[in-house]
This record gives sequence, C-alpha cells and structure tokens, in this order.
Amino acid sequence: MGLALTMDWHLLLLSFALIFPVELPDKTFVAALVLSTRYRPLAVWVGVGLAFAVQCLLAVTAGHAVSFLPEWVVQLVSVVLFLAGAALLFRAAPHADEEEKEQEDHFAAKATRDQKGWHAVATSFVVLFAAEWGDLSQVLTLNLVARYGSPVAVFFGAWAALLAVSGLAVLGGRVLLRYLRLSVVHYVAGSVCLLLATVGLYQLATL
Repeated sequence: MGLALTMDWHLLLLSFALIFPVELPDKTFVAALVLSTRYRPLAVWVGVGLAFAVQCLLAVTAGHAVSFLPEWVVQLVSVVLFLAGAALLFRAAPHADEEEKEQEDHFAAKATRDQKGWHAVATSFVVLFAAEWGDLSQVLTLNLVARYGSPVAVFFGAWAALLAVSGLAVLGGRVLLRYLRLSVVHYVAGSVCLLLATVGLYQLATL
C-alpha cells in the first residue's frame, strides 16, 4: 500500500512536470491572458479551471481504456505520441513568438467587455474548452494514463499543471511574456517529449 501510494505521488509529479512546460507556450495560456484583460481574473481562472477539469477527465478516461490493450501496443502508441508531440513543438518553436500576437487577436475577438460574475465564468469555460480540445497536453495526459496507469494521480497532476499555467497567465501573463521567449519553452518541452520517447523505445525493445 505504501509503495503504491509513493508511486502514485511520483506519477502525479511526473504528470505536472511534463504538462506544465508543454502548456506554458500553448494557445490556452494566451487565451487565459486575454480573457483576464476583459473579465475579472478570478472569474476567468474559475472558468478555465472547470474547462481543464473536464478535459483532463476525458483524457484520463480515454487513457484508461487504452491501457487494456496489449502492453507492446500501449508502449508503441506511447512512443508515437511522444514523438509526435516533440515534432509539433520543435516545428512551432521558431514562429512561436510571432504567432502569440495573432493568437491574442483571435481570442480577443471571442471576448466581450460586458460579462460579469457567472457569465464571465461561462464564457471563459467555453473559450478554453474549445481551445484545449485535442490539445497536446490532453494527448499527453491520455498517454501517461495508458502507459503508467494511476488515472487519479495523472488527473490531479495534469490538472494542477494546467491550473498553475492559467494562474500565471491571469495574474501576470503580460509581464511573464516580456521576459520569457515562447520559442525557448517550445524547445524545452519538445526535448522532454523526445526524452520520454527515447525511454519508451528502450522499454519497447526490452519487452
């Protein structure tokens, strides 16, 4: 029991450590930043947090279903997803800083200035839910559950990472972008995915 609990905590931390850098340069960070300039930051954070919770739940459920496949299939799918994630991040890295402005304009067009209270929460939920659908962080959450199990640990680790990123965006996203190059974050996140894919290939070869 104690060992299982320790492994779960390790997986929770791994989920957080993987999802956080992947989500930081993502369009959902920009969306939360823009929404917080239109509505009260707390309302935005609650709305996007609820959207993230639903998305994480869907990803964890799908990952749990995949985990019932033969082990070699799960390992192969895991490697492919990590490689795809690395490729997407490396490909987007050179243009990440320029595209950030375009994303701001895109999300600004979806937000109005007259929303308050639960209306602002609902608008933030809808905008972020649509932006996050099929997102890399959702795919990686699915992958972590399929490969390592412990859906509860992965859920809370991934959700905590998403809440932390959206919290940074809401509270100080504009200041953060002054000192943080999104292209560099893309390269770091891509390297993490590539490392996990390499580990997965080794494990697949030793099955």
